[in-house]
Amino acid sequence: MSETELHPPVAHFYPAGCYFKSLDDIKDKKIVVMGLGLNGGGEASVRFFLNHGAFVIATDMKSESDLQTTVDSLNNDKNLDTSRLTYRLGEHRIEDFENADCVIKNPGVKYDGNKYLAAAKAIETDISLFLAFSKAPIIAVTGSKGKSSTVSAIYYGLKASGFSAFLGGNITVSPLTFLDQTDSTTPVVLELSSWQLADLRGRKLLKPKVSIITKIIPDHQNFYHSMLAYVNDKKLIYADQTKKDFAIFDFDSDPAADGGTLIDNWGDIFAKECKATILRYSKKQLPEGVLGVWQDKKGRGLARLSTKILDSLPQDYEKTTETVLKDLIVPGKHMRSNVLNAALVLRIMGVSPERIIEVLGRWNGIEHRLEFFHECKIGGTTYRFYNDSAATVPEAAAEATQAFGKPVIFLTGGTDKGLDLSPVANGIADNGKNIVPKAVYLLAGTATDKMISDFNAKKIAYKGPFNSLEELLTALKADLDSEASQSGQARQAGQNEGKAKSDEAQVVVFSPGATSFGMFKNEFDRGNQFKACVKKIFGKV
Repeated sequence: MSETELHPPVAHFYPAGCYFKSLDDIKDKKIVVMGLGLNGGGEASVRFFLNHGAFVIATDMKSESDLQTTVDSLNNDKNLDTSRLTYRLGEHRIEDFENADCVIKNPGVKYDGNKYLAAAKAIETDISLFLAFSKAPIIAVTGSKGKSSTVSAIYYGLKASGFSAFLGGNITVSPLTFLDQTDSTTPVVLELSSWQLADLRGRKLLKPKVSIITKIIPDHQNFYHSMLAYVNDKKLIYADQTKKDFAIFDFDSDPAADGGTLIDNWGDIFAKECKATILRYSKKQLPEGVLGVWQDKKGRGLARLSTKILDSLPQDYEKTTETVLKDLIVPGKHMRSNVLNAALVLRIMGVSPERIIEVLGRWNGIEHRLEFFHECKIGGTTYRFYNDSAATVPEAAAEATQAFGKPVIFLTGGTDKGLDLSPVANGIADNGKNIVPKAVYLLAGTATDKMISDFNAKKIAYKGPFNSLEELLTALKADLDSEASQSGQARQAGQNEGKAKSDEAQVVVFSPGATSFGMFKNEFDRGNQFKACVKKIFGKV
């Protein structure tokens, strides 16, 4: 273990509470929103402070042309008093930060070594503001992969079960957009990144009724100095929970999760530290005495809870096991784990097992996560296209190739963020256990360069790398047309060996396993461009 891992730099602590004592306290304050952005958080903060009578400077290192969509959205809103709004784009000015009463920080901006943030009198985020002023019960989710699917399934299940619920956070919806609609009866599901959690350190504002940490794997190692620093930010999700709250952690060992720390089960560490009532999730039956959820050999989801949890009984209690999950529309074992955690949350919230099975059985997943969006026929074969652009870590891309239970046409690659990319090659190599892709196409990028080295070492065939999605998909279309032509010629010659296969739909899945920097604005823009390009090149159904 390195010296920085053993003795990491001291993390920044913010003052307890919130700079603003009330919403009325915002009026006429001078606010700097640092990071206007394109994902909604900066824009939501600008709107929030303008609507509460503040003077706002929106500053971003991106130019106005880069941020035109957000600028136009604000400027064209007749309900906003934009006379109180100043844009400072393409630069930051230190005097703006020195003169502001409060700076609203973008979570992607590092505090350490940042002269602008060091000059600020006070720093808040959209998350800290929401937590300070909302009385809503919070269901908070973090982790390395599966966060967005988990929060979306929870939110869907709550709404379908009759709750007036809201969803926000890292899933690109700022909770400030619905703050005034929340109260003690409206559960709010928050997806929280490690960066968003770091911005809450010391504030004592996050006290979730339920916290979940999904699978931990190495991520954002281009941002963090060590795996331990990354995980320490994740731990903040349960730092201020009490025994009356619930925390849901992984039970399964996973050596790939250690990131060089020699830790193979983060869930055990979290469970020892956390003061909340602990529940665990697993892909195999939990040992007697351990409360939580697991999958049986048929893939059904089982929950072992207690009558104390279910009925809030103060006396001694017995454990009970219930089926809470059966058939799902969305593919993949890892997705089933995410939905099973959603089922556990719904059970904690008082939804019956029968209702949970019915509701979550109708959930069809979310955009950019194994999202089925297009189908076409080439020759005698149907091709179904799936967009998994939100898979920004290699493990998620490898799992996408296995999710369909048959060989897929695998499109992958992107920009490196300091991760070990070998899980992609390891997950698709012909080792007798993996489902080997029918074909692999690579999108150019620094992460792709690392993948290629791994592919060559394991003798995995691939095509590319291609410099754009259009170039990649055009090559794929040409290959599929050629394959269809050859199959047609074989049938005409009386060779029918491939007929049964041509009747079975083939899967094309775009799962990059890397970030989108450089070629795209973000993973959502990448997914939208992929979908548009597929529809352009492969036409109608």
